Amino acid sequence: MSQLSSSKGSFIALLPLLLFVFTFLGAGIYLNDFYALPSPVAVSLGVILAFCLFKDSIDVKISTFLKGCGDEKIMTMCVIYLLAGAFTVVSKATGSVDAIVDLGLNYISLPFLYVGIFVISAFLSFSTGTSVGAIVALAAIVVSFAEKTGASLSILSASLLGGAMFGDNLSFISDTTIAATQSLECKMKDKFKQNLRIAFPAAVLAAAVLIYQGFLLDAGDTVFASSEVDPVKIIPYLLVISLAIMGFNVFAVLVTGIFSAGVIGIYNQDFNLLEFAQLSYEGFEGMTEIFLLSLLTGGLAAMVTKAGGLDYISHLISKRTNKRYAYLGIGGLVGATNMAIANNTVSILVTGPIAKEMKDKMKLSKKKVASVLDIFACVVQGVLPYGAQVLLLLSYGAKDMNYFELVGNAWYIWFLLLGTIIYFSGLFRSKVSKNPHPLVNVRRSLFKKAA
Repeated sequence: MSQLSSSKGSFIALLPLLLFVFTFLGAGIYLNDFYALPSPVAVSLGVILAFCLFKDSIDVKISTFLKGCGDEKIMTMCVIYLLAGAFTVVSKATGSVDAIVDLGLNYISLPFLYVGIFVISAFLSFSTGTSVGAIVALAAIVVSFAEKTGASLSILSASLLGGAMFGDNLSFISDTTIAATQSLECKMKDKFKQNLRIAFPAAVLAAAVLIYQGFLLDAGDTVFASSEVDPVKIIPYLLVISLAIMGFNVFAVLVTGIFSAGVIGIYNQDFNLLEFAQLSYEGFEGMTEIFLLSLLTGGLAAMVTKAGGLDYISHLISKRTNKRYAYLGIGGLVGATNMAIANNTVSILVTGPIAKEMKDKMKLSKKKVASVLDIFACVVQGVLPYGAQVLLLLSYGAKDMNYFELVGNAWYIWFLLLGTIIYFSGLFRSKVSKNPHPLVNVRRSLFKKAA
C-alpha cells in the first residue's frame, strides 16, 4: 500500500482550506460582489487558521508554508500571470487586440461568435497541451469581442474556458495526459480513444447550446462594422499562437509576444521606449491579486497536505468505494485532491499510485482509470474559483462578470461531468447482454448456421 492510502489523515487539516473557500464564495454571494473582499485576504484567513490549528512548531509551519509558496509549479504560474498581463497591456496599446477582433468580426458572423471562440480555444489548447496558454492568448480578445459586439462576456469567457479544458484534456502533450498515462502505465492512444468517447459528445452538446445562445443575440443592437485590418498589428498574436503550437516554452512565447508588440508600437509611434516599460509594468500590476492568491494558496495547500488533509480525503474515498462505483470513486478522489491543491496535474500525480492500487485490486481497465483521472481533474480545475484558469478569466473580466456567471455558462465542463457520471455508473449500460432480446438470439443462430 502507498503511504497516502495507508494513513487515515485528519479532517481537521482541511478546515483552513474550507474556511478560505467558504469565506471567498460566501462574501461574494452575500455582498453580490466577488471583488468586494480581496481574494488574497480570504486565503490569508485560511493560512492564519492553519498556523493556529496545526501541531508543528512555528518554525516548521513557516518552512512548510514558504516551501509551498515557492513550489516550482506555483512560481511558474505566477511568472506566467505577470508576463500575460504585460503582453495584454502592451498589445492593446499597440492595437494588436483591436486588429485581431476586427479580423474576427469580418469573418465570424455574430450568431456563431460563441461557438467560434469555443472551437478556436479547443484547437489552440489541444495543439499546445495547455489550457492556461490558450486562455492567456485569447482572453483579451474575448473581452474586446464583448465590448464591440454587445455579446455576453460571461458566455464568451465560458466558451473560452470550455474549449481550453477540452483541448487540455485530450492533448497528447498535455501534462495531465502524461501524468495519467504514466501513473497507470497506459498507452496515450488508448487513453485518448477512451476520453474521446465521453468528451466528443459533450463538446457537440456544448457547441449546440452555444449556437442557440448565439442566435439569441440581437444583431440590431450591436454597433460594429467591417473595417480594414493592418496586418502588421496582428503579428504579435500570430507569433504567440504559432510558437505555442510549435512547442516553444511558454515563457519564451510570452516574452517574444511582448517585445514584438513593443517594437511595432514604438515603430508606429504609439509609445516610446520608456512608455513601453511603463506599460509592461502596468500589466504586472494588473495581475497582483491573482499573483498573491496563487502564491498564498500554494503555501496553504502545502500545510494542509503535511497535516494530513489529503490523506484524509484519500482514505475516506478509497475505503467507501466498491467495484461497481470504483471509477467514480477514483474520480472523486482526484477531484477532491484537486480542490485542496488547485493543480490538476499535481492532483493526478498525487492520487495516481492510489488509483493504480485500486485498479490492480479490483481488476479495473487501466485506460478507463487513466481517463477518469484526467477527466475529473479537468472538470474540477475548470470550475475551481481559485484555479488558474478561472482566476485568469475573472481578472480579465474585471467587474463585468462574476464567478457564477462564468461557470454557469461553461456548458462543455458540465456536459463532460454528466457524461462521465453516466458512462462510468453504467446507467445506460445494457443489462441484456447475458439475456439478450429474442431477435438478437435469432440473429446469432443464423450467423452460426451460416458459418
